Amino acid sequence: MEALIPVINKLQDVFNTVGTDSIQLPQIVVIGTQSSGKSSVLESLVGRDFLPRGTGIVTRRPLVLQLVHVNSEEKKRPSEDEEHAHVEEWGKFLHTKNKVYTDFDEIRQEIENETDRVTGTNKGIIDDAIHLKIYSPKVLNLTLVDLPGITKVPVGDQPPDIEVQIREMCLRYIANPNSIILAVTSANTDMATSEALKFAKEVDPDGRRTLAVITKLDLMDAGTDAHDVLMGRVIPVKLGIIGVVNRSQMDINKRKPIEEAMKDEAAFLQRKYPSLASRNGTLHLARTLNRLLMHHIRDCLPDLKTRINVMASQFQQLLNSFGEPVDDKGTTLLQIITKFAAQYCNTIEGTARNIETTELCGGARICYIFHETFGRTLDSIEPLGGLSQLDILTAIRNATGPRPALFVPEVSFELLVKKQIRRLEEPSLRCVELVHEEMQRIINHCGTQELLRFPRLHDRTVEVVTNLLRKRLPVTNSMVENIVQIELAYVNTKHPDFADASMVSALVNSKEELRRQQRNRSVGPGDHGFHSVTAAGDKPAAKEVAVGKSMLENLWVNPVSKILHFYTSLKKVSEAKNVTFSKDVHTVPICTFQKGTSVHC
Repeated sequence: MEALIPVINKLQDVFNTVGTDSIQLPQIVVIGTQSSGKSSVLESLVGRDFLPRGTGIVTRRPLVLQLVHVNSEEKKRPSEDEEHAHVEEWGKFLHTKNKVYTDFDEIRQEIENETDRVTGTNKGIIDDAIHLKIYSPKVLNLTLVDLPGITKVPVGDQPPDIEVQIREMCLRYIANPNSIILAVTSANTDMATSEALKFAKEVDPDGRRTLAVITKLDLMDAGTDAHDVLMGRVIPVKLGIIGVVNRSQMDINKRKPIEEAMKDEAAFLQRKYPSLASRNGTLHLARTLNRLLMHHIRDCLPDLKTRINVMASQFQQLLNSFGEPVDDKGTTLLQIITKFAAQYCNTIEGTARNIETTELCGGARICYIFHETFGRTLDSIEPLGGLSQLDILTAIRNATGPRPALFVPEVSFELLVKKQIRRLEEPSLRCVELVHEEMQRIINHCGTQELLRFPRLHDRTVEVVTNLLRKRLPVTNSMVENIVQIELAYVNTKHPDFADASMVSALVNSKEELRRQQRNRSVGPGDHGFHSVTAAGDKPAAKEVAVGKSMLENLWVNPVSKILHFYTSLKKVSEAKNVTFSKDVHTVPICTFQKGTSVHC
């Protein structure tokens, strides 16, 4: 049974070293108000002065105190320093590693320095525990946690919510179902107003793991005693109520030895409470805490052992997944990077070992983006989208300036063509973006087992590949934009799509009769062969433009070929039919082709 507490202490050291509290270990948590005598109780259990003293709040960080009993043959301290090779008592801090303290004044100073280092020099608190282990033949195996004293009103430069901070810290520690609550209350205060017992009642309503300690029995008012309180008649506590006598402030200032103080305590109890003397005092408190902690560990041991075995199995599996130790780091690194690169290429080529069956990925998805997504987007583009009849004819009219033109101006043609070609730039850039996203997604499919052994190498590899793809994205976008600019810079009218003007000629011949009728209605005496199509008579011309537009859509291969085809056909017809233009400020900008005469706009 005595070996249980050291085992728990070792587990606690391990969990504190790795920085986790996934398992709640059995321990004794000391809570009480400020100046209730918590520090004096702990020093009496240790038998040495080692805790900071002062007014107001002194304990500003939790102190995890592990008391380790050493036998006379184990008094040799593990040290290479022969000058202090044999000592009876010494201490170690977790944050100072293997440094050994044989002077308990140095231990007190180290606690103060470490507290100021983390919390500062003000009176604030922080939930970052200090771990101290004391070896002595005068102590029993115990693990205690000393918490800041409960306070109500901020003092000095303490934060306004100091009461809430201390309350939350105390409740977090005592809420551990594997902890024993040591509620310290001063005997010169009303037991019913004890904040420590109130906190304990909140998390342990049945009182199964609460032990009350009544301090300062010698400071009670004259004519009063603590018989009813110690007997549990005022507030019953299942684990019991133990009274102790602390050293006075004068005794502390005079550095009265704790051994003498314990003798005076025993004499006071025999004189004042003779029937209760054997069940009270510091020695009885130490034995009771040791017995309670061992029994509590014994009760918690089955569940604790199960949880530790489960965690050990999980971490063993994780350790095995990392593989054998690496001897040649350079060769291993080169092999891992080579396999990653090969896996990336295989995923794009479709030759990877693990092929997805639920969705497209890699090269198959890139192919889908080019041929399906991008292809459908191009097919959905209307050849003359955004261009109305009025826009086309107005562009032709504006290109002539103040002079009538014999042929359709090339300036207007290029203006309309370039406007339509630019519509291909946006879907092309969107296609590049989709391919870039897929190539980034491929990285997640290339995590080989060897690479997953080294999480930092995996993260760094992903970061490098992602940055490389991000750097090439603007270059690719610029290339696509240059391709569009090349198409805009030069229009190849020798392309086969521009050679056939038969559709326009057929259109003109099929409408010849309709134009003749229109001419007979429009030409009158004094026209001299020139006529205008007014707003009332523009329907035939509008129909012809609509038919020409339909023909243009049917000839769609790309915006350049379509508009150039239409333009070339118009030019050939104008040359073959001797087409001219007339101008009238009162006419609608619509053209009518007339065989052997002129085109009126």
